[in-house]
Amino acid sequence: MTVIAPILIGLAYAALNSLVRVEHRRPLNAVVVAGAGAAYLGGGFGVWELLFTAGMTYVAFRGLRSWRWIGVAWLLHTAWDVLHHLDGKPILPFAAHSSLGCAICDPVIAVWCFAGGPSVKDVLRRWSPRGRDTSRAAETTTGATA
Repeated sequence: MTVIAPILIGLAYAALNSLVRVEHRRPLNAVVVAGAGAAYLGGGFGVWELLFTAGMTYVAFRGLRSWRWIGVAWLLHTAWDVLHHLDGKPILPFAAHSSLGCAICDPVIAVWCFAGGPSVKDVLRRWSPRGRDTSRAAETTTGATA
């Protein structure tokens, strides 16, 4: 469960974003990851916590216009999670392995961001055999070849 639950949380995060209209999805996620950057303030690394938060704020700001930057921000947060886990300073003081869980969850969200933050419906459409057949039919009717 230490690994499976964080993966499921990351997948649930991506799925719940399907409820957000597509034009608001990326800006919302930029704001969320900016907040995640501040999650460890007071976490024990002193001034480094402030510098990390400032860096994450910049990357999140870039994410207002690019899913790639939001993905990068989640990977930066993953690295910070790992450092805190190794140092024994969890993100949630009452949950000893919370930083490890976060380090497992965050890359799942990053992959979703690198994919462009698709909705569940978009993912199912891309992966369904019917969706692939439709694109092949379009190629044959236009004369396009692979």
